[in-house]
Amino acid sequence: MTKPRICITTLEFPPDVGGVGESVYRIAHMLKEIGYDVHVAVFHSKQRKDDTLRRSQCLSREQEEIWVHRLSPAIRSEQPIVQDFLSEIYFLLEQLHERFHFDLFHGFFVNETGFLTTLLAQSVGVPVINSVRGSDLHKHVFSPKQHGQMVWTLENSNWVTCVSRALKRRACVLVPALQQRSSAFWNSIQPLSFNNLPTPPQQHQLQGTVIGSVGRFRDKKGLEFLLDACAELAEHLPLTLLLVGDYADRERAYWEQQVQASPIRDRIVVTGLIDRQAALAYLPYIDIFAIPSLHDGCPNALLEAMLAGRAVVGTNVDAIGEILRDRENALVVPPGDGAALTNALLQLARSPQLRHQLGQQACETVMTQLAPVVEQANWAKVYDRVLSVSTDKVVALSA
Repeated sequence: MTKPRICITTLEFPPDVGGVGESVYRIAHMLKEIGYDVHVAVFHSKQRKDDTLRRSQCLSREQEEIWVHRLSPAIRSEQPIVQDFLSEIYFLLEQLHERFHFDLFHGFFVNETGFLTTLLAQSVGVPVINSVRGSDLHKHVFSPKQHGQMVWTLENSNWVTCVSRALKRRACVLVPALQQRSSAFWNSIQPLSFNNLPTPPQQHQLQGTVIGSVGRFRDKKGLEFLLDACAELAEHLPLTLLLVGDYADRERAYWEQQVQASPIRDRIVVTGLIDRQAALAYLPYIDIFAIPSLHDGCPNALLEAMLAGRAVVGTNVDAIGEILRDRENALVVPPGDGAALTNALLQLARSPQLRHQLGQQACETVMTQLAPVVEQANWAKVYDRVLSVSTDKVVALSA
């Protein structure tokens, strides 16, 4: 029997650094194990700094039994515009479909990726799934230029998945009909050992209680509140604020200014952009993992910290607030509440026993409720539903 052939579209895929890319990699392999012939189309919608004038191209190669197609639109001007990029990506994706005849498309991220994927799927009569990841419905939906396309994409998806129940509620506010063709389930994480990771190069700078956070630091991460909380805590105990990652490029000047203005700037360690293995190596050195997001999806960094048995302080937003249970597997605070964040961090800093207890429960949570087998079963259910409905329609039309 021929395997159903699917095409996942995404803005990043390893070795690209990013949470969405890691999730697509994990899910692509889950679908391959279920029995799908998996293709991943990777593209960027905007010109990057290191790009030069060039022709369009599609570089395809098999990577761990998954076909990865990197689509690069032509750059014919030093001042390209987004619609030129997207129209060329659409053409390259259309050519891929003519070559492989996909049975289903799956877009990750509703704006840009989801729109052109859904437009092509609808044009060629192939079902399409779109996955809401977080910033698409939390931030990009407020763009007047993107709002209409995003709503159209949701309306014309055969199924929509969300990484939190909160995101599903927002999607259903925009398109009420999604109540009947959407689902919400969390990311998962593969168990891993933290015993054989290399010693982090900046380990010698970590003094006192180490409060750490991991990610690409930008507006949604609530970093201002973490800086203020740590500055207040530093009046009572020795600490290091460890930021594993780097600032979003367009916000870099702002965050560098905030760090420089902080009274604890000499106690802040920023690693810069590093790969996942290097980031994981820092987790055993963190006493308290802080994720004070103002909004988020289902961040992989949170799951990794829980798997490492770190005591977590997180906000009750999106999947963070759904996964974490206050005083059971973490301390949970409202977003944007600096006093509550400071108090929670202080409680954990003063109680190694509470840190150990919450860390153990956090690890137990991810090992059971966020195990790969749980997420894989959810994806199997979604794909079975969408493909079976599509097949029924074809049979009905041919009868």
